[in-house]
Amino acid sequence: MRAAIYARVSTLRQAQAQTIDQQLSRLQTHVQQQGWSLDAAHIFRDDGYSGATLNRPGLDDLRDRASMADFDVVVITAPDRLARRYIHQVLLIEELQQRGCTVVFVERPMSTDPNDQLLLQIRGAVAEYERTLITERMRRGKVAKLRSGQLLPWTRRPFGYQLNPEHPRDPAGVQIDPYEAAIVQQIYAWYLADGSSIYGVIKQLKAAGISSPRGNICWTNASVRGVLTNPMYTGTAYGNRYRTVPARQRRSALTPNGSGQSYTLKPRTDWIAIPVPAIVSQDTYDHVQEKLSHNKQTAKRNNTAHDYLLRGLINCGQCHLTTTARTTAQGHHYYACRGRSEAVRVAEGRACTARYIPATQLDTLVWKDICEVLTDPAIVTQALRRAEQGLWLPQELQSRKATIEQGLASSERQQTRLLDAYLAEIVEFAEFERKRAEIARRNETLQAQLRQLEAMTAQHGELARLAHGIEEVCKQLREGLEQANFEQQRALVELLIDCVVVSDAEVEIRYVMPLSRAGPQRRFCHLRLDYRACLS
Repeated sequence: MRAAIYARVSTLRQAQAQTIDQQLSRLQTHVQQQGWSLDAAHIFRDDGYSGATLNRPGLDDLRDRASMADFDVVVITAPDRLARRYIHQVLLIEELQQRGCTVVFVERPMSTDPNDQLLLQIRGAVAEYERTLITERMRRGKVAKLRSGQLLPWTRRPFGYQLNPEHPRDPAGVQIDPYEAAIVQQIYAWYLADGSSIYGVIKQLKAAGISSPRGNICWTNASVRGVLTNPMYTGTAYGNRYRTVPARQRRSALTPNGSGQSYTLKPRTDWIAIPVPAIVSQDTYDHVQEKLSHNKQTAKRNNTAHDYLLRGLINCGQCHLTTTARTTAQGHHYYACRGRSEAVRVAEGRACTARYIPATQLDTLVWKDICEVLTDPAIVTQALRRAEQGLWLPQELQSRKATIEQGLASSERQQTRLLDAYLAEIVEFAEFERKRAEIARRNETLQAQLRQLEAMTAQHGELARLAHGIEEVCKQLREGLEQANFEQQRALVELLIDCVVVSDAEVEIRYVMPLSRAGPQRRFCHLRLDYRACLS
């Protein structure tokens, strides 16, 4: 029988201690005792990868080889080496068995006996509980060290400072890097100059040949803003500043939110101050913050002197970035892709080559399409009723909702298994209570995430409940759409359109509701091929 073995350790320290080699040695011995054959290409290992995630190169390789029927049995020391979460263990075991591979655990052999299956489930739940407990202990220990001034709130060396290489997170070893500190001071001075902006500072840095903190030839807006807004440079670094929240703002309608998480500042009372050497004065820092606030209010993106019907709703069909509205000195209005002028893209030769979009012609084209939809309220009513039945939601929200619902279902199963284990006198009452409380807290967190997700989809549900109202609005607007002022047109555009994707050959108008049975798969309702004719 052809065998494969898999070993994993969670941390680099364990990898350096050669515990993974001990696992592999035991697994190879077991394979030899069983008389199975083991090819060197079928030894899979993950050094320093957490069992809480499935994103592991060795595990991915194992699953790929199993799909090609390269071996008949997979030998692992224990279930928690395969995965920490019970649901991941079940998923992987079922996947391997469906591909004709038997999974063998050396320390905890698995059988089809119901009692053994129950014990395996309990061990998986305990391993998941231990993982959560370790994470919480590490978080509390980190906060305690921050409060006692024994730990810096950095995982990477900040620009402008040098750290003790032997103890990189020891506050006592922080020193100012003279060269980088001079650059920080220069950035502050440039920005405080009359008429300067962050983009102007970026151009000056590039002209001076100064590389970014990561060694790139051009600084980004975020890196310069990070230097200008970091209070660390005034002599105080702050830990415990951020908390994770579900991602709510997308960079572009065509760009997903990635991990689905973002960071928000905690109340200032929760921040933990750690003194470090100062590079700029508090007075200089305060003046920069005042100018940043003033420039934000007067920025071109907030300039409403000109009426752009599709402001903030257009995406480039070539690079998928959003567009900005601009008016030339001759009074011509355009939508321009941000990829044409982003400093990094320009410096690296990746500037978008999409043409400027005549704003007046495109606004007219989209408004005409909206009028056609509103003239036939049956289309809108049908779409809203489909939304009311839950037959359509944006794909990102559908995926996140499904993940949360799977997590809630897993919590319910864990509660049932835990109760069965307690009734079978496998676990003591004290341990039962601790695990039950942990599962309840996890379930509460998932419920909170689900409530946030439902709030994000409230717009779709509200539209569905107002189906009859929309019909009445359509009747009232049918004769007056051509006379609607800009504010009324803009209100309808924001209500009905998710985004407009423009390329050299076509315009896609993507509505917030499905106008056909393909709604769940296609996020747009009309594909306009007369772009050139209308915009020429």
